[in-house]
Amino acid sequence: MSDAEARAFLAEGRRTGKVATTRADGRPHVAPIWFVLDGEDIVFMTNSQTVKGRSLRRDPRAALVVDSEQPPFDFAMVEGTVSISEDLEEMLPLSIEIARRYMGDEQAEAYGRRNAVAGELLIRLHPEKIIAIGAVAA
Repeated sequence: MSDAEARAFLAEGRRTGKVATTRADGRPHVAPIWFVLDGEDIVFMTNSQTVKGRSLRRDPRAALVVDSEQPPFDFAMVEGTVSISEDLEEMLPLSIEIARRYMGDEQAEAYGRRNAVAGELLIRLHPEKIIAIGAVAA
């Protein structure tokens, strides 16, 4: 896939991402996330006390994989660094957008407001490398 095709794949549907971070002791940690694309960035949220939240504050490197679970089994892997914001005014519209993607229009506002609160982190993954392959099983 081209970068444009990979971005289209990442933006399509309600696929969850699996984000990988590194714990303080060097062990890998992988967790599912809901995300949206915002310009060049992949945006997601997490609580500041989660393993991924603490890990990303200490080490901003992350990797993300998103795959389709139906044939022909496409996938995209993204590697990069993150920036972190606790600005609630910046967080709210993106939280609502993430909720809209996964919960639909009717529940977007409520879910977005529930998650854009103190203690949450807005994470922007800035892609440095994207590898995407379509039709793995074709």
